[in-house]
Amino acid sequence: MTNSSTENKNQQPEKLAENPESPLSVPTHTHPVNMQHRISQQTGLEAAFMGLVTIMDELREGCPWDREQTIDTLRSMTLEETYELTGAIDEKNWSDLKGELGDIMLHLLFYARIGKEEGKFNLKDVLDGISDKMIRRHPHIYGDIQVRDAEEVKRNWQQIKQQKEKTSILSGVPKGLPSMVKAARIQEKASQAGFDWPDGDTVSVYNKVLEELNELSEAAASYDQAHIEEELGDVFFSLINYARFLKVDADKALESCNQKFILRFNRMEALAAASGKSITDKDQSFEALDQLWELAKKQLKQESINGKGKTDVH
Repeated sequence: MTNSSTENKNQQPEKLAENPESPLSVPTHTHPVNMQHRISQQTGLEAAFMGLVTIMDELREGCPWDREQTIDTLRSMTLEETYELTGAIDEKNWSDLKGELGDIMLHLLFYARIGKEEGKFNLKDVLDGISDKMIRRHPHIYGDIQVRDAEEVKRNWQQIKQQKEKTSILSGVPKGLPSMVKAARIQEKASQAGFDWPDGDTVSVYNKVLEELNELSEAAASYDQAHIEEELGDVFFSLINYARFLKVDADKALESCNQKFILRFNRMEALAAASGKSITDKDQSFEALDQLWELAKKQLKQESINGKGKTDVH
């Protein structure tokens, strides 16, 4: 695969596969847009897509490494590719974003190919399924429903999903999501169901954070590890909810903090090295390291003000 860190590490051959029995088939739906006509105007796009599908098919049949792969062996590689994609998004690196989207698309074709081999589904089934879902869940585009804003669209989406699947509102939250992302999705879905603080009531949500912090402090005083863990979880959950009310992506905010810490720590190491020392030297006291840390913060902030640094450090 192009730009795959996994392959660079393991020197594995490219991960490719899948070709349905017939050319790209576009599902036909009853809606105002003539999708067949639109696709006919995109022969270049169709050729490019089918070219990748054909490559996937050929490599799955001819490459020993590709033939060995299963949905289980691909899982960790797909996660890695997804994180590489989010990294490109966070860095606003459009060139890398294009490449990572290609890698993700390749994985999607790989899973579709395996699904076909197992007799579970094929690529056309996947495309038909997502097309049907999007049309069904957007009656304001493909039907007579009218909506006022994006929030109403989300509420309609949830109602339509519930009517079809007859499951719990929270059952749609993927179990494999990272905990912070999962918490945000749980809160969002609960809000769509009407279980939420009044819109814009950030004061009440902040007070809930303070309440949870007080309960954590009480738990810490008890030295009961199970209780401490429970209350710490409540603090995290309430903070993520507060971030939602502030319209801040909690996961992105934490990652920005991670990168800021790394930047400062690297500068602290450089400052120590400039004086002929290392931060790991046994004679380095905490006070000395703290002084280096504060100096690193000051330098990076000044560089940010002067426009020399790429990162806004506060």
